[in-house]
Amino acid sequence: MSATDGGAGGRPADRHGLRSGPGRLLVTLYAIFTVGAASRSLYQLSTRFDEAPLAYLLSAGAALVYALITVVLVRGGERARRLGLAACAVELAGVLVVGTWTVLDPSAFPDSTVWSTYGMGYLFLPLVLPVVGLFWLRAGGARPAVPRD
Repeated sequence: MSATDGGAGGRPADRHGLRSGPGRLLVTLYAIFTVGAASRSLYQLSTRFDEAPLAYLLSAGAALVYALITVVLVRGGERARRLGLAACAVELAGVLVVGTWTVLDPSAFPDSTVWSTYGMGYLFLPLVLPVVGLFWLRAGGARPAVPRD
């Protein structure tokens, strides 16, 4: 098997990269969260913006972060791994800041966001996903296997 087998457009196969093993589950979950957060925030922004603009804009921001991480996980490679680490760190910071803010000052959020109360409305997955993503990316999930001769 050559280094380019299985890759699209002559790219190296990603047998041990971001898209394999636990990386597949992360890609799936981030893709689901991208669609869910984006569709929810687009609906809320277009129909109820005046009710809770901060919450809806934060949900849209979360959708953008989820989309970026999904693309990074699918793309693979060292540059994508570094970008993924940064995006997961931003996501985790967002969950912690917004989660704490919604606990300390619930009146600031007349409607919930994806990250409200640390993602409680989403079974705390918004809090768990970036931690798992950071571990996966730091453990070398993005580094392709070295071809053996």
